Amino acid sequence: MVLFELNEILEWIIKMSILNVENLNHGFGARMIFDNVSFRLLKGEHIGLIGANGEGKSTFMNIVTGKLEPDDGIVEWSKRVRSGYLDQHTVLSKGKTVREVLKTAFQYLFELEKEMNAVCELMGTATPEDLEVHLTDFGDIQDILDHNDFYMIDAKIDEVARGLGLVDIGLDSDVSELSGGQRTKILLGKLLLEKPDILLLDEPTNFLDEQHIEWLKRYLLEYESAFILISHDMQFLNSVINIVYHMENGRLTRYVGNYEEFKMLYDARKKQVESAYKKQQQEINELKDFVQRNKARVATRNMAMSRQKKLDKMDVIQLDREKPKPKFDFKEARTSGKELFTAKDLVIGYNEPLSNELNIAMERGQKIAIKGANGIGKTTLLRSILGEIQAIDGSVRLGDSLFIGYFEQEFKGDGDRTCIEEIWSEFPSMTQFEVRAALARCGLTTMHIESKVRVLSGGEQAKVRLCKLINRESNFLVLDEPTNHLDIEAKEELKRALNAYNGSILMISHEPEFYEDIAEEIWDAESWTTKIV
Repeated sequence: MVLFELNEILEWIIKMSILNVENLNHGFGARMIFDNVSFRLLKGEHIGLIGANGEGKSTFMNIVTGKLEPDDGIVEWSKRVRSGYLDQHTVLSKGKTVREVLKTAFQYLFELEKEMNAVCELMGTATPEDLEVHLTDFGDIQDILDHNDFYMIDAKIDEVARGLGLVDIGLDSDVSELSGGQRTKILLGKLLLEKPDILLLDEPTNFLDEQHIEWLKRYLLEYESAFILISHDMQFLNSVINIVYHMENGRLTRYVGNYEEFKMLYDARKKQVESAYKKQQQEINELKDFVQRNKARVATRNMAMSRQKKLDKMDVIQLDREKPKPKFDFKEARTSGKELFTAKDLVIGYNEPLSNELNIAMERGQKIAIKGANGIGKTTLLRSILGEIQAIDGSVRLGDSLFIGYFEQEFKGDGDRTCIEEIWSEFPSMTQFEVRAALARCGLTTMHIESKVRVLSGGEQAKVRLCKLINRESNFLVLDEPTNHLDIEAKEELKRALNAYNGSILMISHEPEFYEDIAEEIWDAESWTTKIV
């Protein structure tokens, strides 16, 4: 009876399964990413795929979407399942507007409309028998178009575009002229409009501000189909998922519940394993000691052999190898002058103003965070203050004795360099040993350090850039979304380092739980922007 019920449950699970992964193995060179991994996605599950930078989360997504062939294993999708994938590296074609890209989400419906129009033309010359067939085809297609709100496509596009802040960018803008963050928002909007059977989202909040993260949170909470979400924004992740798959040391472990519930179970399990390991090691040492002392004596030789057999048969517990933990200690330059910068009647922008006249200043020792919606000029303000772009009007005066450390939102180096070469290009006087040690302190392994920058994950690339920042003396840090792509451990360490930093900080961030513990003052960019928010 119990066996029959178990078989019924297994049949139900298989029936409900959208995606099934079995015995997956994959690696890059000598580095094993997945070791005999299995995974199952059921209908309606909202999965958080979590793990430290470099554990293989994006690689897993590329394998299940068919972009990457695994070394071994089975990846099976159920029939007629439409999946939609938002990854970190998708390219948009030049010459298309934002609206045109969003409209491609409904391409299959436009194809059906063409088919329906062709049927209409055939009806004019059809025989009575053929006419009946054509009328049936016409009605079927019309039902599909009506069911998918085909005649409300523009309204749907406008709704999603407003929710993600794309209206502020301009729906007639050429996508090739936009920033990486803006392009990511467009791809996310297109994906949500497609309404696939399963959403695959890789760091969707990285380029969203607080307002649009809230909108996406509400969308996912109401989403009836399944999704797999990669995110290091634990507050966001915790609010939308009901299953966690934790990726660590080549394994994938399933937990039921949200992130907080996973953390409790994970910590408890880790303590149990460590406790069992200590007890077993004590027993092993005692057995080895007994064997060593008694194997040569005739009277005790049999007992020694018995204990040796026990040792040989023992399933030895192995503790996971500890990953290198990042350590961000900023090198501080001599003290700056009292005034860092003063902006007078400053109007920022490119072809048109992004702000009203700004009269702002910053003094030595201040730590300030800038918040606000995307596309309203936060990054433009930083670049205008630093003199990287010319203001439309007004002036900025920088203070004396400034040693500025600037962290840009996107990597702009040579992706074909190795991590060692990338650091060497900035610090040519460092020895190879010093470069390796500096990268290791940022939480990168030997495998990462010797790899080309472009093959690293977003979080690993961010650590390379932070390595440059912490090894250059500064007294004024200007940070543009420094937490994007960083895992939880790295974020916490960065927060500690910034709190310990004796210089001044001007930082853009969309994560209140990060910047509120650092900044003593918060500037809301929405109070001075000319954009409609």
